Amino acid sequence: MTQPVPTGFHTLTPHLIVADGAAAIEFYKKAFGAQENTRLLTPDGKAVMHAQLTIGNSVFMLGGEMPPHCLSPKSRGGSTVYLHLYVADADAAFDRAVKAGGTVKMPVSDMFWGDRYGVVEDPSGHQWAIATHKHDYTQAQVEANAKAFMAKMGKCE
Repeated sequence: MTQPVPTGFHTLTPHLIVADGAAAIEFYKKAFGAQENTRLLTPDGKAVMHAQLTIGNSVFMLGGEMPPHCLSPKSRGGSTVYLHLYVADADAAFDRAVKAGGTVKMPVSDMFWGDRYGVVEDPSGHQWAIATHKHDYTQAQVEANAKAFMAKMGKCE
């Protein structure tokens, strides 16, 4: 019997739109150790129409732009979505992503919710939050830490 969620997938699966599928796949391999599962080219064989990749235990998909409806963040002028990637060593993973061609958006630092966390933008315009969970705080501790963090930022009285 066919399963409603294919083997290897989770209920929610990111699907990224990129301007250059082949370049994006190579970046994800170098930056995040992605494994390429499938690649479907356009009928002319010149572009990636659809691909499936795996990072750790998570599958994600990507497809090339097909204007006017399917546009990458670069073509749209930015994205409001972060892909959150938990790893054993956020600093090493972040450095690897930057060396592979990512742009630092937020350097790695210890965050009020207990993660070591930073944000890098990939060459397609997608933002990747890279984190290692370091501390288990109670909700009250997170709230107190957040208040102190925001006060340092000058956004909370």
